[in-house]
Amino acid sequence: MDIYTRKSRWKIYLAIAGFLILLVSLFYTNYLAQQLAEGERVKAQLLARAWESLASSDNLDQDITIQLEIIKSNTDIPALVVNDRAQIEFAVNFGRDLPGNEAYFERQLATMKASGPAPIEMPDNTIYYQQSRTLTLLTYYPILQLVLLGIFIGIGYLLFSSARRSEQNQVWAGMAKETAHQLGTPISAIVGWIEHLRVSYEADESLQDVLGELDKDVSRLNLIADRFSKIGSAPELEKIDLYPQLEDIKNYMSRRASRKVKFDFPGTDFSPLYIKANLHLFAWVLENLMRNALDATEGKGTISARVYEDNNYVSIDVSDTGKGIPTNKFKTVFQPGFTTKKRGWGLGLSLAKRIIESYHSGKIFVKNSVINQGTTFTIKLPKFQ
Repeated sequence: MDIYTRKSRWKIYLAIAGFLILLVSLFYTNYLAQQLAEGERVKAQLLARAWESLASSDNLDQDITIQLEIIKSNTDIPALVVNDRAQIEFAVNFGRDLPGNEAYFERQLATMKASGPAPIEMPDNTIYYQQSRTLTLLTYYPILQLVLLGIFIGIGYLLFSSARRSEQNQVWAGMAKETAHQLGTPISAIVGWIEHLRVSYEADESLQDVLGELDKDVSRLNLIADRFSKIGSAPELEKIDLYPQLEDIKNYMSRRASRKVKFDFPGTDFSPLYIKANLHLFAWVLENLMRNALDATEGKGTISARVYEDNNYVSIDVSDTGKGIPTNKFKTVFQPGFTTKKRGWGLGLSLAKRIIESYHSGKIFVKNSVINQGTTFTIKLPKFQ
C-alpha cells in the first residue's frame, strides 16, 4: 500500500471519527434539551395553577404567598394568559408591558399558536408560552458547535498545509541546488579529460568521433545541471515560439523511442505562437510528459500534441494511446513520490507541476484518461502579450 492510499484511508477514518463525535454531541444535546423542555413544561403548569388559584381566591384572609412566589420565580419563560374570549389578559417576560403593545403581543400569540409548545388549558383561561432563552440557545448549540469546529479544522488545515508546502519547497530547492552543485565538479573534469584526449589523439578519427558523442552527452549533463540550479529561484522568462520547441522535443524523444511509437506533432509550418517561459524548464516539463507517455505505450502506440488558444492562454495537449490513469488518481499523479513504475522515483510530474504553476503562472492537469485507451495532459500558459 503506497503512502497516498494510506493517506486517503486516514482521511476517511478521521472523517468517520469526526462524524461519530458530532453524532454523540447532537444526541446528548438533544437529550438535555428534552429534559429542559419537560422541566419548563412543569414550571409553566405550576405557573398556571398559581394564576388560577389567585383568580379564584375570594377570601382576603387566604395566604397567597406560595402562589406569588411561584409567579415571581418565573423570570425566563415568556407566557401569555388568554381568556375564553381570545383576549390577552396578562403577559410576562417579554421585556415590555401589555398596555400600549397589543399588536406586538398579538403577533407573539400567533407565533406561539403556530410553533410553540402545547398550551395549558384552565377553566377560564389558556396559557401560551415559549421556550426559555436558555433552551433556545441549547437547541442551536449543535449548529454553533459544527460551525466553530468547521472553522477550526479549516484554519488548522490551511496553516498546516502552508507550513508543509513551505517545508517541501525548501527541501525541493535545497535538493535541486545541491544536485546541480554536485554535478558541476565531475562535469568540469570530464570536459577537461575530453579536451586532453582530443589533443593527445588528434590523428585517431574513430576516437575523435567518440569524443564528439561524449561532448553531446556532457552538454546534456550541463543542461540537466542548469535545470536543477533554477529550481527554488525565480527563473528568467523570455519570449518563445512554441512550435519550434515542440518540434525539437519531438525529434529528441523520437530518437530514443521504439520504432513502433508514432509521433503526431503540429510541425513548424504554422504562424508563430509566442509564450513567456524559461526555455530549459519548459523543455524539461515536455520531456517528462513524453517519457511518461512512452512508458504508458510500452513501446507501441501514438504520442500526439495539439496546440490551441484559450482566451489569454495557450494550451498544449499531450496525448498517448497507453494504459491510462484511473480517475481517482488524476490529482495524485502530481504528488511527490507517487509512481506506478517499479523503478520510478515519482518526481517527474511533481517537478512539472511546480515548474508550470510556481514559475510560469500556468496550469497542468490530466484532461482525460481512459483505462487501456490513453491519457491526455494539458498545459496552459499565459500568452505572450
